[in-house]
Amino acid sequence: MKHIAIIGSSGGNLYNLGGKKPAKLLEEIRVQANSAGMKLHAVQFVGAEESMDSAKQDTKASLWQLDESGTFTQSERANLSVVNEEARLLDQKIADLIEEEQIDGLIVMSGDPNDTNQHVIRAAAKKQVPVVGTGGTSMATIATLGARVIATSGTTGTTNRTRAVSFITSLSKEFQLSYRPILGSNPSNQISNGLGWRNINIRGIMMSALPGFIAMALILALSKIPALSGLSEVFDLLIGALPVVIAVIAAKQVSELDEVSIVAGVIAGVLSVDGGIIGGMIAGILAGVLVRILFRKFVEWRFPMTTVNIAAGGIAGLFSGLLVYYFIAPIALFIGDGIKQLIELAVDFNPILAGTIAGVLIWPAIIGGVYHAAILPIVLLEMERTGNSFLGAVDMVGLVMVAAGINLANIIRPRDKGEAAVAVPGFLINLGFGTFVESAYPFMFSSKWIFAGALLSGGIGGALVGFFEVRGTAYVPTFTAPLLANHSLGFIIAMLVPCLVAFFVTLIVNQIKRAK
Repeated sequence: MKHIAIIGSSGGNLYNLGGKKPAKLLEEIRVQANSAGMKLHAVQFVGAEESMDSAKQDTKASLWQLDESGTFTQSERANLSVVNEEARLLDQKIADLIEEEQIDGLIVMSGDPNDTNQHVIRAAAKKQVPVVGTGGTSMATIATLGARVIATSGTTGTTNRTRAVSFITSLSKEFQLSYRPILGSNPSNQISNGLGWRNINIRGIMMSALPGFIAMALILALSKIPALSGLSEVFDLLIGALPVVIAVIAAKQVSELDEVSIVAGVIAGVLSVDGGIIGGMIAGILAGVLVRILFRKFVEWRFPMTTVNIAAGGIAGLFSGLLVYYFIAPIALFIGDGIKQLIELAVDFNPILAGTIAGVLIWPAIIGGVYHAAILPIVLLEMERTGNSFLGAVDMVGLVMVAAGINLANIIRPRDKGEAAVAVPGFLINLGFGTFVESAYPFMFSSKWIFAGALLSGGIGGALVGFFEVRGTAYVPTFTAPLLANHSLGFIIAMLVPCLVAFFVTLIVNQIKRAK
C-alpha cells in the first residue's frame, strides 16, 4: 500500500471553492485515495476563517492534522500567526517521515514552500517523491525547488471532488494502481467504468423536475388575477426553462460529476428548448455521457484540473446541445406533441368515459409501479404546453382525494385500535401537500371492499373531471389545487365527491367489521 500526505492551507481562491470546509475537503481526498489502494498517512492543513488573499496575522484559524487512529483533528481556534507556528512544527515531523521513506506521494493545496511547508518540500525534492497539487504560484515555486511535480493546476473551476479525483488519478498512474473514482463518502458508490447508460432513470428525472412544473402552474394561476396579468410573460419564460431543468437533472444523473455536469446540462438544455422536455432529456443524457468521457480523458492526459472542468463541461454541453438543436429537436417535439394529441383525442371522443377509465386504472397503475414510469411523464408533457393536465386532475381526484377519504374514515371510525394514529399523518399530508397516497395502502390491502371502494371513487372522480373538462395538477396543497385548474368550481366538485364516496365506503366497511 502506498502512503500519501496532504499539506497546505485553505488558500485564496481555494477558500471559495471548498477550502473553507477543511473536513469535507480532506475527507473527499481520503475517500478517493482509499479507492485506489492508498492510505492517508499525514496531514498538515491550515484552515483560516477568511481567504488568505485578505487574511492578516490576527485572522482566526486552526490546524488540521491526522491522529494515530486516522481521524482528522482540528486545533483550537487561534490567531493565524499562532497556528502557523504549530504548522511549522508539524512541517518538520512530516518532513522526517519523508526522509524515513514512510511517505510515497504528496498532495499540496495552496502550500507555502518558503515557510510553513518548507521542510516537507525540501525533503520531497531530495527523495523525489511525486507531488501533485493546486495553487499556481506555490506549485511553480515547488517545481523550482527541485520537487518532482507530476501534476499541477490552478483552483478556478474546480470542486473538492474533481480536485481529489485529479490528484488520485495522477498518483495512481504514477504508482501503477487501479483506481475507480468514488461518489461521496460511500465506497459502494463508485463511478462505473461504462458511459453511464445504466444511470438513466426516466422516472427519477421526471420526479426531480416536478418542482419546475409546479412553479409554472402557480405562475399560471397567479396570472389569471387581473392585477397580475403581466405574469403571463413569466409563464412563457418558465415553459422555455423546463427543457433546461430536465437537461440539468439528466446530465447530473448520468455523469455523477456534480457541478461539471450541471454546467454541461445547462448549456445542452438551452440549446434544446425547441425540442421540448423530450429534447431536453435527450440533450441532458448525451451531455452526461460526454462529460464522463471527456473528464476521464482530460485527467488521464494530465490536463490542469481547471481546464478539465471547463473543457469537459463546456464541450459536452455544447456538442450535445447542438446535436439536439440541429437534428433531434424536431423529432422530439413531434413525439411530445403526438403523445399530447393522443390524450386530447381520447378526451374529445368521450371525456366522461376517458376520465372514468383513467380514474379506475390509476390505482392499479401506481400500485404496479406504472404510474411514475409512464403516467407522470405524460402529465408533465401535458403541463409543458398549458401549465395543467387532464391526467394531473385525475391524479388529484382519483388518488389524493380518495386516499384522504379512506384515511379520514379510519380516523373517525377505525376498525382496530391504533389505526387512527396511522391514518392521521397520511390524511394531513394528503390535504396539506397533495401526495403520499401510499398512506391508504394498509387499509386498501386489508379489505377488498375498501380497495373496490377506492376504484369506484377514482372512477367517479375521473368521470367528473371529464364532465367538467377540468385540467389541473396534484402535488400541491388540496386547497390551492382548484386555483391552478382551468375550471375551479368543477375541480372542487370533482375533488369532494370521490373523497366522500371513499370516506363512506370505508366507514361502512369498518362499521360492519366492528359489529362482527
